[in-house]
Amino acid sequence: MNRRIIPESVAKEPWQVILPLFALNTFGSVVLHSAAGGHLQPWALLHTIHFLVFMAMAFVISRLPREFFKAIAYPAYGILVTLLVIVDLFGAVRGGSQRWINLGFMQLQPSELMKPGIVLILAYFFDSLPPAMTRNWRALLPAAALIGFPALLVMLQPDLGTGLSIAAGAAVVVFLAGLPARWFIGAGLAGIAIAPIAFFTLLHDYQRKRVLTFLNPEEDLLGSGYHITQSKIAIGSGGFWGKGFGNGSQSHLEYLPEAHTDFAFATMAEEWGVIGGIFVIAVFLWVFRWGLNVARNAPDRFSSLLAAGMTFTVFFYMAINMLMVMGLAPVVGIPLPWISHGGSALMTNMACIGTIMAVERWSRRGGSLSG
Repeated sequence: MNRRIIPESVAKEPWQVILPLFALNTFGSVVLHSAAGGHLQPWALLHTIHFLVFMAMAFVISRLPREFFKAIAYPAYGILVTLLVIVDLFGAVRGGSQRWINLGFMQLQPSELMKPGIVLILAYFFDSLPPAMTRNWRALLPAAALIGFPALLVMLQPDLGTGLSIAAGAAVVVFLAGLPARWFIGAGLAGIAIAPIAFFTLLHDYQRKRVLTFLNPEEDLLGSGYHITQSKIAIGSGGFWGKGFGNGSQSHLEYLPEAHTDFAFATMAEEWGVIGGIFVIAVFLWVFRWGLNVARNAPDRFSSLLAAGMTFTVFFYMAINMLMVMGLAPVVGIPLPWISHGGSALMTNMACIGTIMAVERWSRRGGSLSG
């Protein structure tokens, strides 16, 4: 009966993920409205507009054929690497880092786009390898070069958090491609061994300070430990039910830094409490479940790696931001998708969603190359 009322083309859209994301982004706009003192400007209205524009972008991406994704894998990677080089040379400097290109209507952060970009290029690379070559150490060398070059460019901005996020998303694709687990164990042990040397020789002073602050934020409550201390105060003071919409003293009295971007979850938790946090986490878990189901049911290796990598890219955004605002990870500049204000991050996550929607569409059509 429903199909007589709702056109089939509309009914086939993945509403099981579109509606939850719409609800989550609307909730984010409510949080940003409160963070601005009860005003739509400068964040809440733009947050909604960005979502609608990038949702339209996701719908366009979802209709692209599989062969199109394969055809643009290397060109897109080359363009993104070029943009990273341009940023390192001429990009806008904010907060001590050189990460943005001014497009007029928004500040573009190419390193954000590299997160799905690295997933696409690796999915295509491992799909093109003969099965027997996947577990050969020679397969790791070109993959390591594809990962290492953009990650290094991002870390030179300097943006250690985004660089590690790119590497983490890439590692998931490499692991799912079937490379032996012992290689990952060996890499982990090697990382642990060189971590102390890297800490004292490769990290900038402010990056070392962030790690030390994470270990002991109370040592400098009014200095380096201020951000995380105020974030934990905001989250803790919200309790189970929260203080109520518009009653968050930490953000309204400007005790909480970056209340509309990196620490938007703390702004939300103060006013909406544990209940608000449960809602946010539940929507994310729903999205992750949907993405992994799409990857599991994908029609081929490329599609499966692509959907899984995009799902974990969104997961890393959520996990790192929430761990950061709760004091369980060092403070890094990674926003919370659909809650924090930020055009580049939202565009990246909607591109990931659109790609997963495309894979789901290919599966429904039996994996035809035409998509």
